[in-house]
Amino acid sequence: MLDREFSPGFGDYSLDKPMIAWINEGLMTIFFLVVGLEIKRELLVGELATRKNAMLPVIAAAGGMIVPAGIYLALNASGDGLSGWGIPMATDIAFAVGVLALLKKRIPFALKVFLTALAIIDDIGAVIVIAFFYTGSISWAALAAGLGLFILLLLMNRLGVRLISVYLVLGFGLWLALLESGVHATIAGVLLALTIPARGPGRKGSKAEEPEAPLQRLERILEPWAAFLIVPVFAFANSGVVFEGSPLGSLGEPVGLGIILGLVIGKQAGIVLFSWIAIRLRIGSLPRKVTWRHLHGAACLAGIGFTMSLFITLLAFEDASQLVQAKTAILVASLIAGVLGGVLLYTAKRT
Repeated sequence: MLDREFSPGFGDYSLDKPMIAWINEGLMTIFFLVVGLEIKRELLVGELATRKNAMLPVIAAAGGMIVPAGIYLALNASGDGLSGWGIPMATDIAFAVGVLALLKKRIPFALKVFLTALAIIDDIGAVIVIAFFYTGSISWAALAAGLGLFILLLLMNRLGVRLISVYLVLGFGLWLALLESGVHATIAGVLLALTIPARGPGRKGSKAEEPEAPLQRLERILEPWAAFLIVPVFAFANSGVVFEGSPLGSLGEPVGLGIILGLVIGKQAGIVLFSWIAIRLRIGSLPRKVTWRHLHGAACLAGIGFTMSLFITLLAFEDASQLVQAKTAILVASLIAGVLGGVLLYTAKRT
């Protein structure tokens, strides 16, 4: 069913793609739009709005991307799994913060803010990795059309246009242009989000947190759809592991081992080490009431890759056996990371 062609047309123009492609390049664009809206909000009024607040999660996120990728590359540098280096860099913000929500009475609120900011920065890193390292051949004409539409969207923002429908129509054109360009179409979601106005109509000085702001209104509308429809549909369509033979046995192969060690060991090691360095150099400081055990537990939760890791897997590999290895490893690693982080935080001393 997922391989069945679906071909909507616009006059003489038609898009011939299987259902799985519409899920991965269509529905996931909406998911990335929500991610982009969250990023913009955090940059304007959230934890990333000031340099002082942003430094620790920024540096910690850098460690949480560099170390896992390094571990993976060390195990796959000379093999055919090299292209999967971006897989263990990713954090699934929804699942990671979801575990924290279950423990909300046992952890300081500042820890949730820290992990959310870290995961958002991680998402920015994932988007950059996808844009620069997981694209096919480039159609420069289509890319130029996409750039023109992005500039037009920025102009609409500058001119004070507040109708969300205008941005969505132009955003659809941007998505089509990127789809034809060879740059992964989901990047259109993030680019569109960056142009959505963060001030409400008729309110001079209004900011993104106010109800009238198109940015927050669109985020509020789309977030439930992304969380309860798009992510489950994507996971159902892409995370299936065919249990022929022994897929768990493939976890000892370089691809599977690199992903597991990257997500489970690399994430926590990179985040804790880089955080320690930042604090020692007085570039950042631990959030209020957050202990090193809390930070270690959050670092483990950042190893829940799931949605983003699966997405990068589909871009990195075409070989069926490598896909099975990677998907199995992501599921196992995310489960281990979630349980380990949950136990560390549940047993942490309350502050």
